[in-house]
Formats: sequence, C-alpha cells, structure tokens
Amino acid sequence: MKKKVVSLLAAMTLAVSALAGCGAAADSTADTTAAENTQTAAAEDTAATQEAADTTAATAGLKAGFIFLHDENSTYDLNFMNAAKEACEKLGVECVTKTNIPEGQECYEAACELADAGCDFIFADSFGHEDYVIEAAKEYPDIQFSHATGTKAHTENLDNYHNAFASIYDGRYLAGIAAGMKINEMIANGDITEDQAKMGYVGAYTYAEVISGYTSFFLGARSVCPSATMEVQFTGSWYDEAAEKEAANTLIANGCKLISQHADSMGAPTACENAGVPNVSYNGSTVSACPNTFIVSSRINWAPYYEYAIKAVMDGKKIDADWTGTLATNSVLLTDVNEKAAAPGTQKAIDEAKAKLEDGSLQVFDTDTFKVDGKKLDSYKADVDTDDKYTPDTEVIEDGAFKESKFRSAPYFDVKIDGIKLLNEKM
Repeated sequence: MKKKVVSLLAAMTLAVSALAGCGAAADSTADTTAAENTQTAAAEDTAATQEAADTTAATAGLKAGFIFLHDENSTYDLNFMNAAKEACEKLGVECVTKTNIPEGQECYEAACELADAGCDFIFADSFGHEDYVIEAAKEYPDIQFSHATGTKAHTENLDNYHNAFASIYDGRYLAGIAAGMKINEMIANGDITEDQAKMGYVGAYTYAEVISGYTSFFLGARSVCPSATMEVQFTGSWYDEAAEKEAANTLIANGCKLISQHADSMGAPTACENAGVPNVSYNGSTVSACPNTFIVSSRINWAPYYEYAIKAVMDGKKIDADWTGTLATNSVLLTDVNEKAAAPGTQKAIDEAKAKLEDGSLQVFDTDTFKVDGKKLDSYKADVDTDDKYTPDTEVIEDGAFKESKFRSAPYFDVKIDGIKLLNEKM
C-alpha cells in the first residue's frame, strides 16, 4: 500500500511539473492547488491505512475466554454463548469457551487454564463462580476478569476484576404487562373471575436476583391487572428440568392461571404447554416447542458488554468495576410477542410502557405501587456490600422509588411485597 502511495505522488508531481512548464500563470496556480489536494488525500489515505493496521495489530492474537455453568441446553447459558460468539466475531478476536463448569474449585481451575492458554479477557456467567474468579484474578494481575451477577468488584478493589449486569427488571416488568394483559383477557372472556387472577412463578433460589425479577414481573402484571396475585415455588437449583417441571405443575394445581420463571431449563414451559397454561419464559423464545402457550420472553443481551469490555482491553482502557446495561444500550430485550397466545393489544401496551421507562417517567420499583405488610416502603437498607450474613448497609429508597442497580450492577432488591406468596424458600 505504501509503494502505491509513493508512486501516485511521484506521478502527480511529474504531471504538475509538465503542466506548469507549458501553461499560463493561472493554470499553474490551479494545478498547484490540485497537487496539494491530491497530496492531502494521499496523506489521509495513509493515515486511515495505518489506523486499520494498528487495529489489526491490537486484535491479532487477542483471546477472550468464557466460563459457562452449563451448556447450550440451558437457556441461561445459551444466551451468554450466543452473545460471546457475536461479540468476538464482530471484533475479530478468538473465542475460547469452557462449559459445564460448577460453582466450585473447578471454576478457579478453568479460569487458570484460560489464562495459561493466552486469554486476555476472561468472563464467568454464574453467581457462584465469583469467589473463584476473584482468586484467579489475584493470581493473574495482567489479565482482565469479569463476572455476571457478581457483587464484590466494588469492594475487592482489584484493577483487573469487574462485575456486570443489566436492568433486566425493566424487561421483566414489560413481560409482566404481557402476563397481565393475558389475565385480563381471561377475565373478560369469563374464563376466570377477578379474584382468580393468580399467577405462578418458578424460581431457583430465594436470592435478591430472583426476588427482584419476580417482583418486577408481578408489578408489571399488576399495572394492568390490579387484582393479580402470585405464588412462587423455588427449586434450589439454576438448572433442574424435572424440579422446574414439578414446580410448575404444583403451581398449576394450586390454581395459577399463568406461569413465569427464573430458572434455566425447559421444564416450566413444557409443563405449561402440556397443561394448556399460558407461559412467559426467560432468556429466549420457546415458541417452537410451546406454540400454543408461549407469550413473550425477556433476556439480557450480553453482546454490548462483551464488546465494551473486550474493546477496552484492546485499547488499554479501564473497564468499569460495575457495569449496568439498560434498555438504551440494547442490553435488555424482549422477544417478539406470540400473537397466537398473547392477548390483543399486548405489543402496544409493552411499547407504551417501554417508552415511559426510557424517558424516566415510569420506575419499576415506584414505592407508590406496592406495600410491605400493608404499609408504604419509605425507607430501606439493602445489602449492597454483600457479606456472608447479608447485613443491610445502604439506604436505597430515593425520590419515591427503590433504586435498583444504582449502587452496584447486580440486583439487591430483596423486599417481600404484599400480593406475592412464597410456597417455600431455597438459599
């Protein structure tokens, strides 16, 4: 490329000289200007070429490593996998993955193996991976480590360890609106009465991430169906298809007219399809397997974070200790609404609420929209700086709302509000 630029400049110089020797003074000025413009353009081309070369050099040999709790059979892990592939392909970096890595010493070993394999950025996707990723980060200070749903980056103060999450409560709230619209349709059709407007929710653990999720879903449903109530059944596992199916069937037997979930298998959606009960899933569409009952699904789109973090490594820039994706960053997404199962007007209702969430006129955890033991929540200290005893440490009620994701990226909403009944608890 450099040879071509030099040749071009030489040719242009000769052409300018020839024209100047046989032309008038005015022609000579015009030709000189043309030559200068050509030289400028050539310089700009050279600069662009060099920039591209620098980018290629920065990317060459760069590896991103990913640790997944399960494999592609888990809707949760598959969502991460797809995002990792998308981001790495876009940035032109090698993607190295490890699947079925338990929340134990195996995670530390996997992180070390990725580091020894030359990965410059390493990411783990499950809450219980965090302590082991931190251990590896301390051992490999020159490598950048990130962790989804983690709580300790802002207290560990490691330059090479970071947490990331997204305002998925926004997405679950919108999915809850779809659920509430479906319940309203059942009431309008005479299938159920208002006092039978009970939903069910299959949760993994009685932990803030799950509590925040099912509460935002419930508040979304309640925003359009004020009589809605909900029961929650926990499985004690992120991925247990049999247990999730059993939990869904228990809720259906209890009279729940619609089921949602924060668990990672197809157990609950399959139970709903078999029973003919509407379902709002998580982490991706289940319409192909559940065409008659699937309504909509919310998910975190991890590609924007992966692109941000890997690009920071490329450019030698600092990665935020806590990064929270939003609707605006395209980090919180909903699938297409399944018109076969959804109530008429569902997409319009979702779109209207989404616009309000984006402009700030609607807050998911507005304290005027729920009560705790019959009272408004005016003050609440959450466990933001997580310790083993989950000691409350930070006031999180501001301007009439619970400020989820303000003080760290991972959820800390653990309030048990009225209208939701927990059938069991699993920590």
